[in-house]
Amino acid sequence: MSPSPVSTIDEAAADALQDALAAEHAALWVYPLIVVFLPADQAKQARADAEAHRALRAAIEQTLTDIGARPVSALPAYAPPRPVTDARSAAALAVVAETDALGAWRAVLEHTTDAPLRAAALDALVEGTLRCTRWRRSAGQTPAVPVFPGLRP
Repeated sequence: MSPSPVSTIDEAAADALQDALAAEHAALWVYPLIVVFLPADQAKQARADAEAHRALRAAIEQTLTDIGARPVSALPAYAPPRPVTDARSAAALAVVAETDALGAWRAVLEHTTDAPLRAAALDALVEGTLRCTRWRRSAGQTPAVPVFPGLRP
């Protein structure tokens, strides 16, 4: 993803981008926890997914800096909604992280008319949906593919 350079971005879009950055920070915090509980093949995928979030975070920070906004900082820690005790609960936490990121990216898409930023948000939604689907399958959740990715209930 490379939303920068951005030509036109208003306050609502900047706020949505800050929320996407916060979601990326949270995802990057939970992935090392997830990796600990996964078998080697899934741990490798989790590391690759974390790298995707790292790239998204860097792109958002650059975009916000380019428009003169100070990127939000990560929190010192995040509380998983349920304890992580095995591979299935680790996959379920990955679903939460991916679902939260999908919601934030959908909001970016909905709050901007800037073509490069819309394209970047759509790319993030598509890639995030693929990651979320993979983790939903690992967690035994149905349907495997999120219905209306990014739509918050």
